[in-house]
Amino acid sequence: MGKPKILILFYSMYGHILSMTKAVAQGVKEAGGEPILKQTAELMPEDKWDENIKKAKKMMKDIPIADPNKDLKDIDGLILGVPTRYGNMTAQMRNFWDQTGEDWLKGTLIGKPAAVFTGTATQHGGQETTIISTMTMLLHHGCVLVGLPYSFKEQMTMDEITGGSPYGASTITGGMGERMPSENELKMAKELGRRLTEIAKKLSS
Repeated sequence: MGKPKILILFYSMYGHILSMTKAVAQGVKEAGGEPILKQTAELMPEDKWDENIKKAKKMMKDIPIADPNKDLKDIDGLILGVPTRYGNMTAQMRNFWDQTGEDWLKGTLIGKPAAVFTGTATQHGGQETTIISTMTMLLHHGCVLVGLPYSFKEQMTMDEITGGSPYGASTITGGMGERMPSENELKMAKELGRRLTEIAKKLSS
């Protein structure tokens, strides 16, 4: 097959998930895939945006808004960047998937590999529940789930505060969003992109 097309669908409010998305895309490229970056539509009214949100939105202005009626078609794999809201996915991401009934009926994603990465304010702020609950939705679409196995030993480091789990890559942002993804967290995101792309190749061969 040619380059597998990997949709990286994400939502980022302050730029943390955007940074992880770029690392995931790098991993996809290094594994010989074609990353397709799309962001979900914003639901928060602009009069509620603070200066940090406005700054992040400018950074993402050239990334297309995902179309739930088109963008799941003709892809070989899927990676979701989903920040947590109280242990679950954001409304912006939920809104996208709530519009994918047609693809669910047609089985568009059946047999396609899918992975999830996330970010939370604290170490115990819902990283694993957000990833797992998102995976439940992906299973309803028939996806083949891809995690980050313990062979990637960086997720077990005791030398620093870090995200990461066998379920997927993650980052810790700090209560005020003051902490951007660490080198270790970006490395895990890159590995997730690489691993999913390699699996997409095998499933398509």
